[in-house]
Amino acid sequence: MQVRRDVPLADLTTLAVGGPIERLVEVEDAAELVAAVRDADESGRPLLLLGGGSNVVAPDEGWPGDVVAVRSRGIERTGERLVVQAGHDWDDLVAYTVRGGLAGMEALSGIPGSTGATPVQNVGAYGQEVAQTVTAVRVYDRAEKSEYTLTPAECGFAYRDSRLKREPGRFVVLDVTFALHAGELSRPVGYAELARRLGVEIGEQAPLADVRAAVLELRRGKGMVLDPADPDSRSAGSFFTNPIVPAELAVEGCPSWPAGDGHVKLSAAWLVQHAGFGRGTRQGHVGTSSRHSLALTTEPGATAGELLAFADRVVATVQEKFGVTLEREPTHVRP
Repeated sequence: MQVRRDVPLADLTTLAVGGPIERLVEVEDAAELVAAVRDADESGRPLLLLGGGSNVVAPDEGWPGDVVAVRSRGIERTGERLVVQAGHDWDDLVAYTVRGGLAGMEALSGIPGSTGATPVQNVGAYGQEVAQTVTAVRVYDRAEKSEYTLTPAECGFAYRDSRLKREPGRFVVLDVTFALHAGELSRPVGYAELARRLGVEIGEQAPLADVRAAVLELRRGKGMVLDPADPDSRSAGSFFTNPIVPAELAVEGCPSWPAGDGHVKLSAAWLVQHAGFGRGTRQGHVGTSSRHSLALTTEPGATAGELLAFADRVVATVQEKFGVTLEREPTHVRP
């Protein structure tokens, strides 16, 4: 394990905010990860786990303890089954599945971050989510001080949510097992924008490589593929989740989709834009992306406090105007 001091959190997160770290511990396999977590817990030092840093708003005051950067990598394939180390780059994994003729996560191309973070957030985009392919999550349980495997049911997956997220700080993901489908065609396309780009109907299939290319093109057009030369990619992707509300509370004119049990899912991007925060709305060093109103971006000199104040303003305005409460997608970590 490599230990460094006074590294700024801003250097490790895609939003590029956050102060100095007391101890940065970089681990390269599951055994080192468990050892680093146990060491911090037994010593009583505050602990923050970081993968790709793409879904985190880091504190301006920094971190007065250990930040464990998960750098474990590796994919073990057995037929249609993959066991992937927690620190493995997510988009690298998706590219691997497309090259290898495995369908099930091709629409999740271009999402930044590490594989271990995906079941926590139940990451999803363009009609797919990881809960559709996850069959097991191996974890270290900090409360029980033991390693074991969670089934999908035990993970409690929901829309952009899971038990891993609802019990913050308890579970450390070590590796994730996925079950995919062999073939050169994608899973049925379930997102209208993607179907239009591919020239297919909803529910039809398309070549895996074509789906990946189309998703990457759509995400780049919204500034949602990490690129040091693209200021719009200094973000955490979508900053708010699409709210799910009773059907009778649907907002007139707002795009919506059935969400089961008499509920509908509303377009958070529409709500943000029609609350007066269209593309390129700025306040100081933060604001909405110039290409997508749902992404909040930062400029050099931005602070987490500045970003969160802007997000709170968006939430309050949407609530006042439409009676809908937006929920943040990235995690705001505190010492």
